[in-house]
Amino acid sequence: MSLDWASGSRRLEPSRDNYGSMGSQAVIHDPVAVACSTTPNFREWFAIADGAIAVSTYQANKVAMIGWSDRQVTLVMRQFDKPLGLTASANRVVLATRHDLWVLANSPPLAFDYLEDQPGRYDAIFLPRATYHTGDLHTHDVAIIDDEIWAVATRFSCLVKLSYDYSFDPVWRPRFVSDIVPEDRCHLNGLAVREGRPRYATALGMTDAPGAWRERKADGGVLIDIESDEIVLDGLAMPHSPRWHGEKLWMLNSGAGELLQVDERTGRAEVVCRLPGYLRGLAFSGPYALIGMSKIRERHIFGGLPVQEQYDALMCGVAVVDVRDGSQQGFFEFTAGCEEIYDVQYLPGIRRPTILNLEKPEARLAVTNPDSSFWLRPSSEMHEPIMSS
Repeated sequence: MSLDWASGSRRLEPSRDNYGSMGSQAVIHDPVAVACSTTPNFREWFAIADGAIAVSTYQANKVAMIGWSDRQVTLVMRQFDKPLGLTASANRVVLATRHDLWVLANSPPLAFDYLEDQPGRYDAIFLPRATYHTGDLHTHDVAIIDDEIWAVATRFSCLVKLSYDYSFDPVWRPRFVSDIVPEDRCHLNGLAVREGRPRYATALGMTDAPGAWRERKADGGVLIDIESDEIVLDGLAMPHSPRWHGEKLWMLNSGAGELLQVDERTGRAEVVCRLPGYLRGLAFSGPYALIGMSKIRERHIFGGLPVQEQYDALMCGVAVVDVRDGSQQGFFEFTAGCEEIYDVQYLPGIRRPTILNLEKPEARLAVTNPDSSFWLRPSSEMHEPIMSS
């Protein structure tokens, strides 16, 4: 992949890995023709942040890893089939795709030597450890709870755990959904974990018929307390991404372009900020919220939303917002090749991450155990000495 700076002052030559560095603007030449830009204040914030950002985009069939090279923003993109929900915990990442849930684990020692001719280019490499074949559940948010994987099976309108024996094990559904059937009755999508328990969920409607939530997509959305099965907040525009952070409940009122802070006791919501995008994907780094923004391509489902009336044009990318005052701390924007984001995760303590490229032979050469890690490459093999007679 090659990369051109907007100024034309520098060109990075093609490399074996899907990797690029960005100044104010960059174009990444791959089959999807993805182009990106960053604002100066995003680069200033990212330079001192102790972490990286992972983004899933089902529209472009990619997972993006946004990092920092000590000089500039970097980007790695990996191909997956319809990636949606994404979560990170300790050294693991769990990713929902069209038919599967992927578990990937970081191996820093192998990251250093991933590119033999460029040692140290990466400080984290996420390796595939397991794939669960769930079938097409239209899986949205995912979470790791007590070392178990939980997910929102949107097609079946329920919260599930993974099972060794079945496609999924249903554990909860909203009280207004009468049966667990593949009919997307309320478009259940978001899951927030509080104190180690699944606690809050979002749905696009309190409906119990196939696709019935679409009739009131601009104001029929709800936030649900999973434990009490009560509605915490209603009247929402296609809500997503409930999160518990800093002893507070946050969520995205997606169709209005709003980040909300919710008082779960009173059901009152405060608008922290408004952004020019359909919002999905919410993560935190201290007092900063990382928010996924999408354009609206498909008008049948997404047409007629408040955010379209507020802004002449919508953005696709990641916004950084200081939740203490709602101020915008910068944008990472996809300017071409990617128009919709589903999830955003912050990876603390990592600066230059990648995902093992599963389309290349190296995917089978990484071997790890609790005490050591190895690349099973010809260059790493021990050879018998040649004895002279």
